[in-house]
Amino acid sequence: MPNFSLLLPIPLAIALLGCSPNDPRLAEELYKDALELSNQGKVLESKALMEEIAKRWPEKLQGIAANQDIFRLNAILKKAEEEKLRQTRQVIRATCDALARYYIRNNEYPIFLSKLVPDYGLDQVPVTPWGHPLFYRPFAGAQTEQGARGRNRRFDSYYLASFGTDLAPGGEGMAADMLYVNGRLIEAKQFPPIPSPQPLK
Repeated sequence: MPNFSLLLPIPLAIALLGCSPNDPRLAEELYKDALELSNQGKVLESKALMEEIAKRWPEKLQGIAANQDIFRLNAILKKAEEEKLRQTRQVIRATCDALARYYIRNNEYPIFLSKLVPDYGLDQVPVTPWGHPLFYRPFAGAQTEQGARGRNRRFDSYYLASFGTDLAPGGEGMAADMLYVNGRLIEAKQFPPIPSPQPLK
């Protein structure tokens, strides 16, 4: 039996499986496909098909089993999500460490994260596990007498963030934001305002 049932609307999948909607074999065949998707590591696809089976045949053995499998698949997805978030925190921590090394050597933070490669401990410009770049914004936080217009001040502070899978502020789970100020995680939902004026570099 080909494992294409999830890729198609359920009525079309029924037709291709050669079963009528009332055929007792249909729930069994779709459940087999859902298990195969799970075995292939296609957890989201398997879960979606299991949910459809549980919804259409709640009293059948396959519907009851699908409901149980949904809990198992949710646990797998949660574990995978937690691992991605752990990897994101690891990427941010490595970037903060590289920024600290750059600051010690140059007495200010770089304009771009690419300046950290390779001399400050990074092999490449940091990205999240899903391939998105980190948000980075250096700025001058301390006021000085010199450079009242901001021309001679140093970048002595920075914002660093991952905006999650959606690259948008806010969100939960994989879309949740991680906001750092000078290497420290903050609980706020947005960064504080940057002082003005700023250096012209």
